[in-house]
Amino acid sequence: MFRLCALIAVFLLPISALAHSPDQDKDAAGMAPDAALEKLFADEWQARMDRHPFWASQRGLRDYDALVPDASAEAQQRFQREDQAFLERLSVIDRAGLTVSDRLNADLFGAVLEERLAERAYEPWRIPFVSDSGFHTSATMAIEAIPFKTIKHYEDYLARLSKLDGYVAQNIANMRAGLETGFTMPRAILEKVAPSFKALAVDRAVDSAFYAPFDTMPESIPETDRARLQKAAMDVLNQRLLPAWRGLYAFFTEDYMPAARDTLGVTSLPDGDAYYAMLIRQYTTLDLSAQEIHRIGLSEVARIKSEMEAIIDGLGFEGSFADFLEFLRTDPQFYAKTGQELLNRAAWIAKQADEKLPAFFKTLPRMPYGVRAVPDAIAPNYTTGRYWGPVDGVRGGLYMVNTHALDKRPLYSLPSLTLHEAVPGHHLQIALAREIKDVPEFRRAMYVTAFGEGWGLYTEKLGVEMGIYETPYEQFGRLTYEMWRAGRLVVDTGIHAMGWSRDEAVAFFTENSALSLHNINTEVDRYISWPGQALGYKMGELKLLELRARAEKALGDRFDIRAFHDAVLENGSLPLPILEQMIDRYIERETAATQTGSGAAASLRSQ
Repeated sequence: MFRLCALIAVFLLPISALAHSPDQDKDAAGMAPDAALEKLFADEWQARMDRHPFWASQRGLRDYDALVPDASAEAQQRFQREDQAFLERLSVIDRAGLTVSDRLNADLFGAVLEERLAERAYEPWRIPFVSDSGFHTSATMAIEAIPFKTIKHYEDYLARLSKLDGYVAQNIANMRAGLETGFTMPRAILEKVAPSFKALAVDRAVDSAFYAPFDTMPESIPETDRARLQKAAMDVLNQRLLPAWRGLYAFFTEDYMPAARDTLGVTSLPDGDAYYAMLIRQYTTLDLSAQEIHRIGLSEVARIKSEMEAIIDGLGFEGSFADFLEFLRTDPQFYAKTGQELLNRAAWIAKQADEKLPAFFKTLPRMPYGVRAVPDAIAPNYTTGRYWGPVDGVRGGLYMVNTHALDKRPLYSLPSLTLHEAVPGHHLQIALAREIKDVPEFRRAMYVTAFGEGWGLYTEKLGVEMGIYETPYEQFGRLTYEMWRAGRLVVDTGIHAMGWSRDEAVAFFTENSALSLHNINTEVDRYISWPGQALGYKMGELKLLELRARAEKALGDRFDIRAFHDAVLENGSLPLPILEQMIDRYIERETAATQTGSGAAASLRSQ
């Protein structure tokens, strides 16, 4: 397969074959290969911003603040043709005339395009949501991407609001196409998804999240303009957007839910076996079958459970494994009494981790992050916590903590959650990627699930070395989170390839982890609605642990954890086979530095 094999081939060629030739051939348009590649990257990036104006706004591109995406089926087909054309342009560029770094850029770019084309072949836009988010929540998150400091910001935002009803209509049309072709979300999870649609269908404009920016307008905007803009917002909301949200909720509950499929697994969809195989490759970057991943998951579950039982024995708890889980799920000592208490504890853990970062990383990002509660409108069926990336010119990264149903948010799991979502997990990795120099923009934005989520899970275990876990209960919470990710390998493949029922999936987590029943139900719905995505976490972590063990064995006393972590993160998000090649080269550099001095290491680095 090109996207992996071609990337690996770059690092297996002799150095002489990778050198930049002074006599570059011209491409079909008369451009040198490096110039043709640079233009291709720029053209695709422009197309990407045009397709995703919410995301463009989040990246600080103010020209997109008045726009909404074109979600129509016609637009999706056009995007398919455009991406195929980009791939064809890439194929005619003479790679022998590129530097090593440009060849890596070209191959990663090709991998992105091929993955996108492979997924679009199944027309996934017919299901434009998962259990806890979707096109509708993307629209609300896009509010935060606008600074709201000037009249122009508000006028652009009003223009965006006036177009959102069309965006909603396009997504309804896509969902209708899904109903007609049997490509729908399973009916079993839709009762819990419906509230996220209902939350937008409020009766009064002043109660809408989309009106909130007009409640806190800056003093620098004259009163007459404030009144004008507020009235315009009321008009747009009352006449266009709120009727659109109400129509969406009515469609979802009256048309979509009754007609949605009564099966669970993605393999029950048209061409579902091939679709799931594609999703496994996409989310793990590995060529593994569902059965192989299922077996790996069962093995990891058995190992982790033995470690959990050792902690229970060490605590002297009298009772069974199930009794201990019930104790953890019900004893008030393990739960915050207020949402603010939970947020305060999360922020405290995050600051403890911040202090310890220099001992484990040479390179740290400049971008800060904050801690916030998940918005009420989406919290009931939202995951326990999540990282929201920085918005240029507006805010840093956000570690989002779910404060809904506090009796289901145990404090003993909070250290693991914080390490994963904030630092040294997602914020550190994503912020560093955004700050990489001398790479095309798509590299800074690239996110490979197995890499990013594998890194997040790896950092949960790194927290042991960092001294973050203070009690046996917090260590058990860490193992519960690791069990959660190992269980995903079993449950995701069980549901989507082996005919598991929802009850079987819930029972598996209930019996093997200390997750609350609320979290278990929420997470199982997530795996049902988002096939394959949950596989990236544990598969990525296993590869990172394998690579660290390889480096420690090869370098012995010369192994430097800070240098290893820099080697993992310095190139941004990568497919796992390419990360493996990068770490092998890091081991070569470090070995050469010890054997022959820094000159040899510098020579290898320049290659």
